[in-house]
Amino acid sequence: MPIHSSLTMSAGHQADAAPERWEATYRQMVLFDLAADMELGFFLAYYRNFAIPSIAATLQRNGEIIERPMKRSYDTAIVTYELITSGLDSDRGRHMMRLLNHVHRHVSGSQDDFLYVLLTLLFVPVRWARAHAWRAPTLTEETAATRFCQELGARMNIAGIPATFQDAERFFDSYERDNIAYSPAGAQLMASTVQVLKSRLPAAARPLTSTILSAMFDDDRLSDALRLPRATQIIKTSLHTVLKARNTIHRRRPLSSAPHFVPGEEGSSLYPNGYRLDDIGPENIMTPASQPDH
Repeated sequence: MPIHSSLTMSAGHQADAAPERWEATYRQMVLFDLAADMELGFFLAYYRNFAIPSIAATLQRNGEIIERPMKRSYDTAIVTYELITSGLDSDRGRHMMRLLNHVHRHVSGSQDDFLYVLLTLLFVPVRWARAHAWRAPTLTEETAATRFCQELGARMNIAGIPATFQDAERFFDSYERDNIAYSPAGAQLMASTVQVLKSRLPAAARPLTSTILSAMFDDDRLSDALRLPRATQIIKTSLHTVLKARNTIHRRRPLSSAPHFVPGEEGSSLYPNGYRLDDIGPENIMTPASQPDH
């Protein structure tokens, strides 16, 4: 199958990238080489947290997702992309780190819960790209993604961050085996937030939003925990066909010269004229008094 030379060249550069260039390698992966699939992966990672009862209970108690699901969804994506695009130690990156640490200062949860949420940003996008992107991530890209999550977690004072991709993967899979389950809080969060995905789909596909999301998860545990209808084989096959056709077209086109995300620019219905850094963040901030024992 023909592949445009610019795609081949960039993939080669990514595969040969030096370990110390991890931030640039990850940025290239997310903003250019595998941009569409990494975005989908981040989107699925956001939903995945709702299938963990302890995490879902905290998110429900805060109320932000239920009251403002569109803003919470877009702001979460913007924070992630700001950190990747601008760099963790840039002025914009430090602003976002202050926001994250302020927002999570009084959030209840175990260290394993916090570590799991961090690692969803690693494994959900990487696994989606392995299965569905026009090419699989390179080893250097997976290593760079791991380093990004390690550095992000260290700045958030998350303990016990695994040293390697493989160790992190073992923790992630073990945590999910032990913790994915139905909860009323998780189902409520899912019902509120699925409207965000619905708004982005073509009108003809919107009645099937929940089933399409199930097909994208491709995991009956998650579908059952979130009270989503299990995807039929027809839906799964249709999704696979659409993604395969998309990849065929993508391989024939040159690598985009425009990044998938530009800090501060417009690009969503929530911020049609762009955004300022101070626009980003929840209205409800957890405090000691909002914890379950108060």
